[in-house]
Amino acid sequence: MVEVEMETSQSIAPHTPSAMPPGHASAAECGEPPEAGCDVVTVPARQGLEAVDILRRGAAADAVGPVLHDDGGDTLGFVVPSGTAAAWDVPGSTCTETDGRGLSLDLNPEPPVEGSDWLLPPGEADLATDPAVLRAALGEAARLIEAADNCR
Repeated sequence: MVEVEMETSQSIAPHTPSAMPPGHASAAECGEPPEAGCDVVTVPARQGLEAVDILRRGAAADAVGPVLHDDGGDTLGFVVPSGTAAAWDVPGSTCTETDGRGLSLDLNPEPPVEGSDWLLPPGEADLATDPAVLRAALGEAARLIEAADNCR
């Protein structure tokens, strides 16, 4: 979804929600100014779509940031505040630092990669999804998917 030369953080350890480190940017600060950059959490499309549904119907429904869908990779990318990658610990996902490269949060941006499109474009969503809220939604989505798969 974003440039290859960016640092990523991927977790394979069991997940327990954790607070962001002191001084971590809030969702409201992401993109102020937009050149400061944001990070992108990438998850499999099935889990990501379930998480978007959970976020949009939850108490923080208005706190969902822009979300990219990469058709070729069958993934979703959630825009989160810059600095999230340093503490990202959700199994099955990757958090990429963008430093503003390859990702534009203008009101009507083109998707940053050919073959991708905005599921929730900037301008129709908050500047970024709160990482703690996203962690909880991804965890709930994983549990729902596991339960559905076990019912077969």
